[in-house]
Amino acid sequence: MPRISHLEYGEIDWNDIWKARQLRHEAIRMFKDPTHDWDRKENAQRYDENSKGEYDARVTMTIAGLRTTRTSRVLDIGAGPGTLAIPLAPRVKEITAIEPGKGMVDLLKENMKKERITNITCIEKRWEDIDINTDISGKYDIVLSSLSLTMEDIRQSLAKMDTVSSEYVYIYWFADPPFWEKMYIDLWPALHDETYYPGPKAECLFNVLYQMEIYPNIEMLPLDKVYRFSTRKKMVEFFQNRFAAKTKKQRRVLDAYLSPLIRTDGNEVVISGNSLLAKVWWKKSGNF
Repeated sequence: MPRISHLEYGEIDWNDIWKARQLRHEAIRMFKDPTHDWDRKENAQRYDENSKGEYDARVTMTIAGLRTTRTSRVLDIGAGPGTLAIPLAPRVKEITAIEPGKGMVDLLKENMKKERITNITCIEKRWEDIDINTDISGKYDIVLSSLSLTMEDIRQSLAKMDTVSSEYVYIYWFADPPFWEKMYIDLWPALHDETYYPGPKAECLFNVLYQMEIYPNIEMLPLDKVYRFSTRKKMVEFFQNRFAAKTKKQRRVLDAYLSPLIRTDGNEVVISGNSLLAKVWWKKSGNF
C-alpha cells in the first residue's frame, strides 16, 4: 500500500486542495438538477442511450488502452449502466462493478441479461463506502475509474484503488472543464447571480498521487460532448430543466446563449463542444 502522504515542511497538501474544490463544487445549487440523479432510471436510460452512440469512440478508445487478458479480474469503479463493463466483459474473466446509483445498477443488470453476460458482479455502493476486506474479494489485475472521481477524500480513495490492484490502475479524469461544465461556467452567474465553481481536475489528481509517491503515466485524449434532440423545443426544455431557468428573463438568457451553438445534423438538433481527458495510469511493479 502506498504512503498516504509524502509532504515536506510547508508544502501544500493537494488532498486538501482537492477536498476544498470538491466541497465548493458540491455546494452549488445545480446539484439539485434532476437530470443528474442517477437513482432515477430514466436518467440512467438517457445516459445509456448516449453511451451507445455519442460515447462509442471514447468507450472503444478506453478499452483498447487497457492491458487486459482473458484471465483478468477487473474492478470498475463508477460503472454506471455498464458503459465499459458490458463491452469489456467478453474480453476478461470477471468484473466487479461498483455503482451507487440505483437506476444505474438496475439498468446494468438489465443490460447484462440482454447481452447474456454472467461474469459481472454489481455492488450498489459508493467507492468511499466499500470495505475492501468484506465487500470485495482478493486483488484485481485492473482497477478502473472512468469519469467517476467525485470523492471528497481523494487520497484515501486512491490508496484503496492501489491496495486492491495487483497490476494496473487506470483513471480517466477531466484535464480541463468539459463542454457541459463550460456551459455552467458561462451561464450560472447570468442565470442565478452566483459563481459556478468547477470540480477538481487532473492536475490536482496528479499532485495528490505524487505526494503519495505514486508516479503515474499521463496521456491527454480528446473528450467530445454532443447533445442530440429530435426538435429544438425538446432541446430547450432539457436545458431549461438542467440550468433551472424558470423565469422569462432566465429563459431569454438561456436562449441567447444556446442559439449561436445550435446546428442541425440530419433530422436532429445538435449542440457540441470539445475538451481534454487525462488518462492517468500506473503499474504496481513500477516497471512501465
